[in-house]
Amino acid sequence: MALTTFAAVTSSVLSLGLLAVVQAPFDHAFSARNGAHLAVQFDGSKATAAQAASTAHAAGVTEASGPYPIAAALDTTVGTDCPKKDSAGHDNGPITVSTRPDLGSTSGMDQLVLTQGRWPTGPGEIALPWQHYATDCFGASVVFSSLPGKPSFKVVGFGGSVTNSATAFATADGFARLTAAGAKSDRQMLYRFAKAGTAADITTGKRAVAAAAPAGAVAGGQSYLTAEQQATGNAKAYVPFLIAFGILGLFMSVLIISIVVSGAVASGIRRIGILKSLGFTPSQVARAYTAQAMIPATFGVVLGTVFGNLLAVPILDGATKQLGAASTTIPLWVSAVVPLGTLLIVGVTALIPALRAGRMPTVRALVVGRAPKTGGGRTAQRLASRLPLPRAVSLGLAQPFARPGRAVLVGAAVLFGVVSATFAVGLESGFNRYLDTSTSGFSVASKIVIPTADVDVPWGLYGPNDPRHHHLDAAKVAAALAGTPGTKAAFGWGESGATMVGGPPGGEPTTVFTVTGDFSWTGLELLSGRWYSAPGEVVVGDKLASAAGIHVGDNVTVVQQNKRVSLKVVGINFDTNMGDYTAMTDAASFTAAGLTPRIDQFNVELASNVSGSDWSTSAAAALTPLNASVLSNSNAGKNIVVIIMGALVATLTLMLIAVAALGVLSMVVQDTRERVHDLGIFKALGMTPRQTIAMVLTSVTLTGLIAGLIGVPLGVAVEKATLTPMGNAIGRHLPPSVSHVYSAGLLIPLLAGGIVIALLGALLPASWAARTRTATALRTE
Repeated sequence: MALTTFAAVTSSVLSLGLLAVVQAPFDHAFSARNGAHLAVQFDGSKATAAQAASTAHAAGVTEASGPYPIAAALDTTVGTDCPKKDSAGHDNGPITVSTRPDLGSTSGMDQLVLTQGRWPTGPGEIALPWQHYATDCFGASVVFSSLPGKPSFKVVGFGGSVTNSATAFATADGFARLTAAGAKSDRQMLYRFAKAGTAADITTGKRAVAAAAPAGAVAGGQSYLTAEQQATGNAKAYVPFLIAFGILGLFMSVLIISIVVSGAVASGIRRIGILKSLGFTPSQVARAYTAQAMIPATFGVVLGTVFGNLLAVPILDGATKQLGAASTTIPLWVSAVVPLGTLLIVGVTALIPALRAGRMPTVRALVVGRAPKTGGGRTAQRLASRLPLPRAVSLGLAQPFARPGRAVLVGAAVLFGVVSATFAVGLESGFNRYLDTSTSGFSVASKIVIPTADVDVPWGLYGPNDPRHHHLDAAKVAAALAGTPGTKAAFGWGESGATMVGGPPGGEPTTVFTVTGDFSWTGLELLSGRWYSAPGEVVVGDKLASAAGIHVGDNVTVVQQNKRVSLKVVGINFDTNMGDYTAMTDAASFTAAGLTPRIDQFNVELASNVSGSDWSTSAAAALTPLNASVLSNSNAGKNIVVIIMGALVATLTLMLIAVAALGVLSMVVQDTRERVHDLGIFKALGMTPRQTIAMVLTSVTLTGLIAGLIGVPLGVAVEKATLTPMGNAIGRHLPPSVSHVYSAGLLIPLLAGGIVIALLGALLPASWAARTRTATALRTE
């Protein structure tokens, strides 16, 4: 009982605590700041301010604000006046700048909140979220490096919108400086809808807004659900499977308590009669048997609460930092409600058989307690005896029919164990497939080739637009690799320094990769559409597509150094292992549009019979004159979130399987004790210890088999219902390679799992029955 309540409480405390900690701050901030459900950017050349404002009356809109001037995807660098010289002059990434009539307003929609400093008051000042600027450089400048004249602004405040409607805010005069320097000014409208609880609701609202605007005027849209996912995603990914384990553990607790207390009542009937004859009242007897369940359950509840709180610390650490919460602990009310609720369920469950014990008449208890137990199932015994099986085995097969109620309880315990095992195996397989899939793509290579100047430079130290960031001569490096014996395949790729208009302003910036060569051997997976095959086409990452509402067939605008190109989306891929919001296109797309494709690395696949060291030596001779170097691929990155999830799943599953086996043990012990006189007769007639063990084990085999046949499909269904919400929590649609993990080779052993759990639980009482002496067993009459 302690183990089941421990597993149930640990899972429940973690799941409810995670939901409370990561969801509550966002919900509170969204409500307090009257956040917008949707922020839409209109192309300033296709929609006037009046036309944008008229969309406030689109179907489903309950409140609107704007239009506000907005300039998206402006490349920036940290000013050289930053006191931290390691950051001064570094690429600061693209930001989206907007302005409001009153930046510090405490009324209206999407109220901005300042976390440090003040709001800008002059044309040379700007405020932006701390995530989008080097915090040690606060008070220094940010330079808009892609604009002519490179205008700079002093960073006077850290602050922003709860839904990341923009990543920088300036005064109207400050915004005019940017447009005068060449920034393209678009218009932004903010909306709240009557229905906005799901992504489908937001998509419907966005379509209604687009229908009310001139054709092609909508350049992008940002849903509040994307901002919520950015703030809570990793932590919320734990919740679905923890809820599943919490429910399984709770049901298992109820079952085991019923088994244990009912068994105690059944085996202690004579003791109940003695207690009543000595003056114990029915309520005292009931309390005594309830206490037998409450004491170990309380112990498990306390341990589960403590363990759940301890496990929450590493899981919540990252989430609370992202949300700006004060602590990484589970709320006190969760640590109180879950244990008290569990104890209440335990108490009610234990009280039902305990009351039966209390109401039992004294005389009946004394008489029944002295009589040997008799059972039914004679028809089953006769039928089983006709089978061509050893007599000990046929006796065991007929035993469940003698006490069908007890067999049902054994089957239920095994069933929950099989469901847990099937669920866990599916999750673990899905986690492993996710790791394999998310570490494929641009990380797959036998050897990699990078600029010689970047050999000892940490990855990502310099942004793609930083002058200290080096690039490869793609055509020459590709030719050198093709001419090196042993090269099976190679492709080049790099961060172009471009970003996408309409990409999510919060979280990681949108990264556009330019690619040259064939990468079909890397294992990149498409979720829909096809790979690009001509200049002007682009494949968008699943997470970016979900966040920005991009679909196959849409056109997206890519900006590099204030130069724009429109690309057609022809496919959506699962992951490149190079960021959250990514897109990839052929380098020829940039060249044809007058933009600069950048190749930072070549991934090389060697022929199977080629020595890596020999190939590196040969390739170096051709690559050194090109300022390129060969390195071994150290693709050793692991997703710590997935690893922690796997460890939790394994721990909780082992506990529940152990509990299931203990439930079987308890029932078989009870059954064996009641049949000890029959065992004595069997032994007197010549039954050997081995035959006794076979009989006891066989008595649970059929039940275990049936439980396995029922439990495996249920476990598969639970896994399917859990894995998809976990993917949704991190903003991803899982590919079939991750979501379809059950094969015949996996299911067949799981079907036998019910028999294994039943046999494990029955092994100890079977051994006890085999060791029981014949005379001792017969004297029980």
